[in-house]
Amino acid sequence: MKAAVIVFPGSNCDRDMAVGLWASGADVTMVWHKEAALPTGVDLVAIPGGFSFGDYLRCGAIAAQSPVCKAVVAHVERGGYALGVCNGFQVLTETQLLPGALMRNAGLRFLCKTVTLKVATARSAFTQGYAAGAEISIPIAHHDGNYFVDAETLAALRAEDRIAFAYMDNQNGSVGDIAGVLSANRRVLGMMPHPERAVDTGHGGTDGKRLFAGMIRQFAAA
Repeated sequence: MKAAVIVFPGSNCDRDMAVGLWASGADVTMVWHKEAALPTGVDLVAIPGGFSFGDYLRCGAIAAQSPVCKAVVAHVERGGYALGVCNGFQVLTETQLLPGALMRNAGLRFLCKTVTLKVATARSAFTQGYAAGAEISIPIAHHDGNYFVDAETLAALRAEDRIAFAYMDNQNGSVGDIAGVLSANRRVLGMMPHPERAVDTGHGGTDGKRLFAGMIRQFAAA
């Protein structure tokens, strides 16, 4: 699998994302936000966490206007895969590749801790390494992780089995306890928790490793 990790000014999880992908066997290229095209043959684009452009204006809003994001949108429209984590999730909503918006946490405080997630579906390249209903431990680190969609969209996400992960103890106020959502074609995943920070025993847990390993198996099978 060939993967591209997008780097913006203010990204701080780009190396973590690359290491998570490398450790699972992916061929990874780092791509600066001013590039107008992705490397040839890329299967997966990963948009990492951090504070792109200092989170000015609105988290992910400026990054979504970067030249590389036009290439990311085109990649997805061709049927390519994309993963956005934390700030990357915010960017994916700003590019409208995923529905909804990320607002300030309900308690208006930055949250940084390991949380328990429920795997809401195993029916995607990203979640196939888990059993549906399994509980996993993944770190969070965000101030604007309060995911919001209107009631109609929430009903559609549930009906289409597009909620990937749900918080077992929802402290940021996300509607429906949503921690991660899939696109309509199930090839784009946005999630606030950081699986790349749970791929090594030194991290205190390895539950994120199965997300990356599952993607590798998906492309190996293809």
